[in-house]
Amino acid sequence: MSPHTGLELAGVAVDLRGRRVLQDVELTVDRGELVALLGPNGAGKTTLLRTVLGLQRIADGRVLVEGRAARRGPAAIGYVPQRHEFAWDFPLSVADVVMTGLTGRLGLFRRPGRAEWDAVAEALDRVRLGELAGRPVGQLSGGQRQRVLVARALVLRSAVLLLDEPFTGLDMPTQELLSRLFADLAREGRAVLMTTHDLLGAVDGADRLALLNRTIVAVGTPARLTRNAQAWSATFGVAADSTLVRMMRSLA
Repeated sequence: MSPHTGLELAGVAVDLRGRRVLQDVELTVDRGELVALLGPNGAGKTTLLRTVLGLQRIADGRVLVEGRAARRGPAAIGYVPQRHEFAWDFPLSVADVVMTGLTGRLGLFRRPGRAEWDAVAEALDRVRLGELAGRPVGQLSGGQRQRVLVARALVLRSAVLLLDEPFTGLDMPTQELLSRLFADLAREGRAVLMTTHDLLGAVDGADRLALLNRTIVAVGTPARLTRNAQAWSATFGVAADSTLVRMMRSLA
């Protein structure tokens, strides 16, 4: 394992309800890079993220975060779930929601202090929501809610950041804002792994692409993988002359 590797999956296999959903997954994400994880629905992308978080039992292999075995609970991982996974009807302010990102470190009974609230303010500033810190989250737009979830992950100031479909349902200005932020976070030394259905955005913004369909089919730079018609065909189950493959070739 390289000293610069933030995240490593080695031979990872996962079973769900008696069925093998991930098999022999090999993937590394170095600190300082953004890797886009691409694949069709049901390919196991979200399951892979849950496995890294220690929320899903591993049948085989290992997951290392900063050289240590992944585990459930406080860890060096920031996580942005899909927006529908959060209960937005809780009577909480924007700042309170971001503070929940520190619950694992604080515990249930320790009250946050100045350092924690400073981290919340910094995270909200990174997503340009500092002026809305006191607003109830139920009053936010969809794009603002997504930025709150990003801030909730950033408040940990973690070395590894996992993003699960962060652009779904967002308008173009918000997508661009978050794309620039994720690239900046990688350049600052984080290891960023993002699942997305936005293939063009991934080709444009990621340092490397990882094609997943229950196992890693191919990994490489966008410039290299866009020329690999066989990899796209195998990952998405489409013909070699499909629109998807021809679109990828046009980007090479």
